[in-house]
Amino acid sequence: MRTVSLRHPRQLIGTTALMLALTLSSTAVLAYADLLPANLDIDLGLFEDAAPAGLPHVAQKIALGGPLTIIAFGSSSTEGIGASHPAAAYPARLEAGLRRALPHLGGRVTVANRGIGGEAVDEMLARLDRDVIASRPDLVIWQTGSNDPLRGVSLDHFREATETALERIRAAGIDVVLMEPQWCPALDATPGADRFRDAVRALGHDLDIPVIRRSDLMRDWIGQGRLTRTELFASDGLHMADGGYALLAEAAQDTVLDGAEAAPVAVAAAGAD
Repeated sequence: MRTVSLRHPRQLIGTTALMLALTLSSTAVLAYADLLPANLDIDLGLFEDAAPAGLPHVAQKIALGGPLTIIAFGSSSTEGIGASHPAAAYPARLEAGLRRALPHLGGRVTVANRGIGGEAVDEMLARLDRDVIASRPDLVIWQTGSNDPLRGVSLDHFREATETALERIRAAGIDVVLMEPQWCPALDATPGADRFRDAVRALGHDLDIPVIRRSDLMRDWIGQGRLTRTELFASDGLHMADGGYALLAEAAQDTVLDGAEAAPVAVAAAGAD
């Protein structure tokens, strides 16, 4: 009779997690992962989308010739802490980039900066109606998940509150893009911070919302030699500097344009009016 060796319990745990991943949503897998050892490195490959999620309201406005209104919602990385001046923050750079990329809109692209440094999910939800929904933008780019681990917010609460807010935004007829936390020394030194990054990715996967994978992008910019660490990080080791914000704006622009292209039904409907 053949026996099964249990000499490698970590391997057995990893195999069990992989089997569960095949039957659970990515958000459920993250909840299960909270029970696993913190030093267990399992790459489940849960968060790779086969195709970019569509942004139908953005696509419609582009097809109609504008105006296109975007709200950049979030904390210090949206406000632009670490940038040399407000025009160097990613929302201002994104507005300029989209105006160049969409000349037929005649400059009718607005990216409003609604970032407030230091906020976690509850503070952002408290101003969601005033700063986001009331303005009826076509798109919200929501940068979140950085301050929550630093302030000891429960991961379960972060997930539940964020999902509720995303549903409210979309129920108001507004497209959404999520932006995950940054890669930085301060978060690297915070136990469990990576789980908030993964929660943002899981919500994007489960709700078919594009996610700007800032953590991976920042590592790639260094690895590819596009930026030095001094150009990427501000002196506090937490925020981005001008060079990082410039490349982040490029990534956000690509996400917006790719999302518009992935919504052909909205474009066709707009052209038929």
